[in-house]
Parts: sequence; structure tokens; C-alpha cells
Amino acid sequence: MIVAKNLTKKFGEFLAVDHLNLAVRKGEIYGFLGPNGAGKTTTIKMLTGVLKPTEGSVEILGMDLRTHELEIKRRIGVVPEEPRLYPHLTGQEFLEFIIDLYDLDRHEATKRVVELCEAFKVDFLGKRIGEFSHGMKQKLILVSVFMRKPEVIFLDEPTVGLDAKSAKILKLLLRKYASEGTIIFMTTHILEIAEKMCDRIGIINKGRLIAEGTMDELRTLAKDERATLEDLFLQLTAEGEDIEEIIKEL
Repeated sequence: MIVAKNLTKKFGEFLAVDHLNLAVRKGEIYGFLGPNGAGKTTTIKMLTGVLKPTEGSVEILGMDLRTHELEIKRRIGVVPEEPRLYPHLTGQEFLEFIIDLYDLDRHEATKRVVELCEAFKVDFLGKRIGEFSHGMKQKLILVSVFMRKPEVIFLDEPTVGLDAKSAKILKLLLRKYASEGTIIFMTTHILEIAEKMCDRIGIINKGRLIAEGTMDELRTLAKDERATLEDLFLQLTAEGEDIEEIIKEL
């Protein structure tokens, strides 16, 4: 339901994403991991139509993003790493704007907003967004996406800024949505979250997809049947090679 073929992005001479191929199935939580600067956010921006790829193609829900961009954007939801919201609107005005923008059934959308606000303890919709903390903005963007019930949800570091209870509710809610057929594509630096939540994991490094599979498949690839995702990640990306030396020098 999400298909990327030879997806490539260059910024001048810098190759940010290098001929990436992946496919995410219906009802799957797919974890997209990598070191800082590996190309995760650039990939999400290309998959969601924010950035145009230098090469390659994207299909979402069986439609080519180049020819069906608006239809795809109506049916997906995006939770970015840094929510960019209108600071002079109140939280309530922003949600009203989203309801109008997507032409949602107002009664159903309002009912879902109430339920989601209760779950995430959102009691600040009357305040202006410019006064919000990062965590408050994160909760507002989650409510604005989930109230629409999109068929595909992209999340870039979704737990950053959330309190422990809200993060737990988010994880359980994503699993519930996936069980109902929603496609979840998420990045996170918290490897324990990815290990517990994700059905399959893709690891990107220096713009290239270097490993992909279930935890068992990644363990087989790394030839370590008892490795944690942290162990596998550090081994596959070569990020763990000098850790002991760094600690000795400190």
C-alpha cells in the first residue's frame, strides 16, 4: 500500500536518499530507522509529497503520487517531527480549519475530537498555538490527524515531547489502528519503541536501505539470535564500533 521505487533525492551534489526501494503492507506498522542525517525525514517528505524526488516513484493506496497527489493527501495523515502550526489560531480554531479543509462530517469529527482530547488530556484548545509547548503542539497535531481516520499515517519521531502516559496511549492507539487495516509508517530514535511496536523494520544509513525485515529476520542477518534492536542497529550501521573507546577517553 506504500511502494517506493528507486526513490532518490539530491540537494546539489549531496545524495540524501539513494535509490531506495520499499513496500509497506496494509495493517502493518513499519519502523524506519537510521542515524541522524541518514535520510529518514527526507524520505518521509518524498513519500508524502512535501518534496519532489530527483528520481524514482511513489505509490500510495495504489495511486501514483505524481498524478494523484491531492487524492492521496486527502487519504493520508502526517505527524511531522516539528509541527508547523498557525501561532495566532487557537487550538479549537485549528481543528475547525482542518474539519473544513478536509470537508469532514462535523458531527462525527467533533465526537472524535472530544474522545481524543480526553485520551491525550488536551484541555488547552482555547489557548493560542503560539503559547503552546512542543508537547502541546504534538498532541494537537495527533488529534487533528487521528480525528480524520486516515488510511495511511506517517509519523516522524511521534513521541518526542509527549509525557509517558500520552506516549503509551499513542502506541496502543497505533496498534489498534493497524489491526483495523491502517498503514503506519514511523521513524523513531527510541529503539525500544520500534522493537516492541513494529511488525517490520527498515534501516537506512547514508541514504541507502541497508537492512529490512522482522526482528527475527534482522537477527538472522546479523547472525545473533538474541540481539536487541539496539545491538542490531549499532552493528548494521557500524555506529557501535568506537563506543568503548569513547567511554575510555571520557
